[in-house]
Amino acid sequence: MAAVAEALEESRVESHLHPEGSFEVADHTVPTGREEIWRFTPLKRLRGLHADAEFGATTTSCTWNSPGGVRVEEVDGEEARGLRGLSGLVPNTLFGARVLAEVPTTLLVDVPAEVEVDEPIVVELDGRSAEGTEAGHVALRFGNHAKAVVVLNHTGHAALAQVVEISVGDGAQVSVISLQDWADDTVHLTHHEATVGRDATYKHVAISFGGKTVRMDANVRYAGPGGDAEMLGLYFADEGQHIEHRLFVDHTAPRTRSHAVYKGALQGEGARTVWIGNVLIRKVAEGIETYEENRNLVLTDGCHADSVPNLEIETGEIEGAGHASATGRFDDEQLFYLRSRGVSEVEARRLVVHGFFNDLIRKVGVPALQERLMATVEDELAKNVLKDLGIPHDVLRSSRSAPSANNAEGTP
Repeated sequence: MAAVAEALEESRVESHLHPEGSFEVADHTVPTGREEIWRFTPLKRLRGLHADAEFGATTTSCTWNSPGGVRVEEVDGEEARGLRGLSGLVPNTLFGARVLAEVPTTLLVDVPAEVEVDEPIVVELDGRSAEGTEAGHVALRFGNHAKAVVVLNHTGHAALAQVVEISVGDGAQVSVISLQDWADDTVHLTHHEATVGRDATYKHVAISFGGKTVRMDANVRYAGPGGDAEMLGLYFADEGQHIEHRLFVDHTAPRTRSHAVYKGALQGEGARTVWIGNVLIRKVAEGIETYEENRNLVLTDGCHADSVPNLEIETGEIEGAGHASATGRFDDEQLFYLRSRGVSEVEARRLVVHGFFNDLIRKVGVPALQERLMATVEDELAKNVLKDLGIPHDVLRSSRSAPSANNAEGTP
């Protein structure tokens, strides 16, 4: 990977979408909120994780399963230091540089070349207190032609700065699913960086339902031609929550592909979501194809959704590049259509929201997790939208056997 990192460093140029980085903490200044990459983030709510908060607490426990042929363990010393920059990451934020410089241990998930893992590798990160501030580094390494799914499940109470690095070998087929299902007092500032090898397939799924303030940066770059990255995201913000997802896809090799689809819903006073989709197509990236899409469904008054897709193209020799973004309320025509066919108002609203999320949830690829996500959407709806209609939560749950929502989004 040293050669890959060197090649990526040589190809890195300044871009307004993604500032140049440095491993040296002293090279980074504390954000003021006026910087492009911080202007949507409520810095006062981050408890100093973006600045000089002490990374001293160790309240988040980490457990995992260990499928055959896979190494999962916490490493320290020289081995841990050797994993810094595994993904080709050169931190462009102060918190990222601090995590790599200060955290003494790294959680390593290592899938050797040619190994096919039949079951998901599940890492449980469970926080016990949000009083202190802490940091963590996770390294996911997939060898050439490996096949695996890794689930990072974040729960409990925490104030966590985190860097997750992913190295996808040539020809590998990999899915990384990060679920932020934190308690309501949690602050989570995280950066995911992936390098995708030649002809490799990489799926990154970001799911954010819990937490007081959650910001995830998810970056992808390519170590060779033919790489394919699919980036999926689901989020549901409630009263007072801030959920922010930022993508940066850096097409650093020819004939690479990327496809990003993020969907979110908002409900309750002060619910805020931010989605920033950045794609940079470099001069060397001829024959690439990219598309990014973000959809937001505003369920109540008092919510705010920002959606900013960006494309920066340095060559015209591409197969295609595009983006789409939309934010709107319940579709009155869909509700009228369902009500006119005898569907109750409660069920009509459920069907519309389920239809909004359902096609994306089915792409997650882990059946047990997909069932959990649909149940979570149901629980989120019960907090505001359906509560306002006077429907008790137990009645709502008993109505889940009603008609399927599979086709609700496309209902005329």
